[in-house]
Amino acid sequence: MPRLSLVIPVYKVQGYLAECLDSVLGQDYTDFEIIAVDDHSPDGSGAILDEYAQRDARIHVIHLTENVGLGRARNAGMEKVRGDYVLFLDSDDTLTDGALRAIAERLEAAGDPEILVYDYSRSYWDGRVRPNQRAELLQPDGPETFPLSERPQLLNLLQIVWNKAYRRDFVTENGLTFPPGYYEDAPWTFCSMISAEHIAVLNRVCVMYRQRREGGNILKTVSRKHFDVFDQYRRVFDYLDARPELAQWRAPLFRKMTDHFLTILERPDRLPADARVEFFHRAAADYRARLPQGFQRPGGGRGHKYAMLEKDAYTAMAGATAAVKLRRAVRTRTRTAINRSKRSAMGVFYQSQLRLPLDENLALFSAYWSRSVSCNPAAVDAELARLAPHVRRVWAVRPDAVDRVPEGVEFVRVGSKEYWAALARAKYLVNNVNFADSVVKRAGQVHLQTHHGTPLKTMGLDQRKYPASTDMDFDKLLERCDRWDFSISSNRFSTAVWERVYPCSYESLESGYPRNDVLVNGTADDVRRARAALGLADGAKAYLYMPTHREYQPGFVPSLDLARLADELGPDVTLLVRGHYFYGAGSSHVAELRRTGRIVDVSGHTRVEELYLAADALITDYSSAMFDYAVLDRPIVIYAPDWDIYSAVRGTYFNLLQESPGAVATSQAELIRLLGSDEYGGQEAAARRAAFRRRFCEFDDGRAAERVVRRVFLGETQPLPFVPFAERSHAPAPAQALAAVERA
Repeated sequence: MPRLSLVIPVYKVQGYLAECLDSVLGQDYTDFEIIAVDDHSPDGSGAILDEYAQRDARIHVIHLTENVGLGRARNAGMEKVRGDYVLFLDSDDTLTDGALRAIAERLEAAGDPEILVYDYSRSYWDGRVRPNQRAELLQPDGPETFPLSERPQLLNLLQIVWNKAYRRDFVTENGLTFPPGYYEDAPWTFCSMISAEHIAVLNRVCVMYRQRREGGNILKTVSRKHFDVFDQYRRVFDYLDARPELAQWRAPLFRKMTDHFLTILERPDRLPADARVEFFHRAAADYRARLPQGFQRPGGGRGHKYAMLEKDAYTAMAGATAAVKLRRAVRTRTRTAINRSKRSAMGVFYQSQLRLPLDENLALFSAYWSRSVSCNPAAVDAELARLAPHVRRVWAVRPDAVDRVPEGVEFVRVGSKEYWAALARAKYLVNNVNFADSVVKRAGQVHLQTHHGTPLKTMGLDQRKYPASTDMDFDKLLERCDRWDFSISSNRFSTAVWERVYPCSYESLESGYPRNDVLVNGTADDVRRARAALGLADGAKAYLYMPTHREYQPGFVPSLDLARLADELGPDVTLLVRGHYFYGAGSSHVAELRRTGRIVDVSGHTRVEELYLAADALITDYSSAMFDYAVLDRPIVIYAPDWDIYSAVRGTYFNLLQESPGAVATSQAELIRLLGSDEYGGQEAAARRAAFRRRFCEFDDGRAAERVVRRVFLGETQPLPFVPFAERSHAPAPAQALAAVERA
């Protein structure tokens, strides 16, 4: 039997769950089990739990068939625990290093108390950590263990269950369970603390309590569910009524109840406006029904509010909170003034357009900072034309890129009046990066963030850990991300990353990448046309080389000698190079290779999908191209001569050398050897690629663009089913395409 059992309820936390589990599994104390309860989570949380359980036998997963809420999910977990002590951990929080060992040692030193209370700190998205403001209550003053009557001030700690270890037989003997509804911690916390005869404390921070920027808990939710608080305190006082020996706690718990009611009333982000009077009358009724004989109200303004509850005087209570409302109004006016100042900087014309109605049938597209008509936005554009031709589709294009706009595409020049008018009035804004800081998100506008790759390197807030690679203003970044309504993802891995590193209130669309639809649906003719456009002869072998950018380098530093590579591979191989305007441009030898077509610079090619279709294999280092090219199930070679430096300076989410989509070379000589043999396309490389495809191409079934258009533009909420992975096709390889044409 394990010493400690941790119950972790899980619901819609795929962006944080791995960090939570890793914080437990990485403890230097190992005598524990995890009971993880998937509360019918609609995201990928359940699958993440199963993956962890396959790797570690200490994790036991329960999948509930319906969503029952936090309290009842904990109850389901408690039915399976076997440890001497039960601990609770919320699935977006983490344990600190050494926490379980400290808890276990304190339990032993205190002679197995019924409850051990330990400390926590709040951790914020911007890196701040704020200690528990009442940590002094956990100082080890006095005996090892004590009843609550000797330290009643412990009731002033936050009403939470996850800062305590509970002896399992104590929980069973007292019939402790979690009720349904909001504020489920109150009955459990109060009833357990007043019942315990032996409580111990540990003045060590064991839990990091995540303060999610986008909310994620009931304290950030305006709802009538806050009325659940009345049922929760009814349960507390029912518990007291059934145990006369605990009567001394009636007055302290009455005060906790009243303070809790007042807190809900005072916060503007909890009760709907039309429910406040009703809530007050319910609170007043409970106050008078449970008022202990001889109860002394607190002094000052708080005591005045107690008196208003006792008299059920809502009007007087509203007057007592007028000062709070006034301060809130002042803050609102200040924010409004700041926003007006920002709008003034945008120009009078943009301001005038913002006052006009939205055009419900206008969509503005942009890709790569308005440099091209390409990527996921272009694929969405094409599908929108098919499914909703009544929507006018306009592209934002930089003045220096208008000559590359395809024929027939309507566009506006960035910075022009037409551009600002479209930004102000378009119902739909679609981009694979962010629009400028100056763009105002209007009520009713829909922002679709398509992204432009699966992240190997760290992104968003995770980049704070690698300051050498960025000088980003993260506050500004998240203000831009606050405008998103939808965020596209091609796999659960990406979804979890996006939701964690861009913690804003958008809906994740696990649709697949629209730009990859052509890689699934492409035909032999599509492949041949793509190759012909690049001047590739039938039967010629073409390798696409796509190195990534290294932000920490002041300039471009070539890691591959293309001329030598071309010479070694021989005249029958063409290198398609997409990246920096390429290496050794001044070399006469390179110029000759370019003239003969042995090296083709495709850096300016706007449709990377066509390059994928044309290439027999991909050579890359750390580019997200590998995730898209894998859809084609063609050979991928990873050339990673500086992996140690790149992963240390830029930060990565997994070890590419160990989880690569194919053969790996760490030197040019090794790369040449691989490409000169059958190894890069052999069985081992194919097995690596198959595992990689299942993980990172799981939503790319050829219908991504349709899913996006139906959800975002047509408002359909029932997603298209995915084609089973084993049944999916993909565009034929060049040799297969040639054979198909010859057969035809």
